[in-house]
Amino acid sequence: MEPHEGSRGVLYVIACAAPAAADLHSLIPLAQASGWQAHVVATPMGERFVNVPELERLTGNLVRSTYRMPQDPKGLPPADAVIVAPATFNTINKWAYGIADTFAIGLLCEVMGFGVPILTVPLLKEALARHVAFQRSLDTLQEMGVRVLFDPAAPPQSRMPSWERIMQELDAVVGGQQTQG
Repeated sequence: MEPHEGSRGVLYVIACAAPAAADLHSLIPLAQASGWQAHVVATPMGERFVNVPELERLTGNLVRSTYRMPQDPKGLPPADAVIVAPATFNTINKWAYGIADTFAIGLLCEVMGFGVPILTVPLLKEALARHVAFQRSLDTLQEMGVRVLFDPAAPPQSRMPSWERIMQELDAVVGGQQTQG
């Protein structure tokens, strides 16, 4: 799928293993309506939560969850923005400390080095949200410029914002990034 006039660029959507990932196909049309060319990447466990055929149909691109082999063609164009939603406890902690043991986390670590605007939306159990490592990891990611959309005081059933709210926050992240450059 080629970018069209008025395109905002390439958006990586990275999904982790949390229930909200099952509805990720609802985000893609919103992103496309906003001018983004979406590419979905899932963590290995996250791939089990998403509807891969539907996401591939919607995006026109393969859903990636593993590193490519050297002989394979490059599959992802450079990102202009990234949404990590839902982001799990495991992914947040490994990403913050550079433990790039999956394609998704390796990609996140790399795009941070390019200064790509990133929005992460953690979704995890209340007990895990209270773990000291999680808050330290969020602080670390924020220090590195990642926008975090997370309200620990929200009731568990309300912790995942709507996809529309996530797109609004992405607009704020990208807008803020553009004014800084």
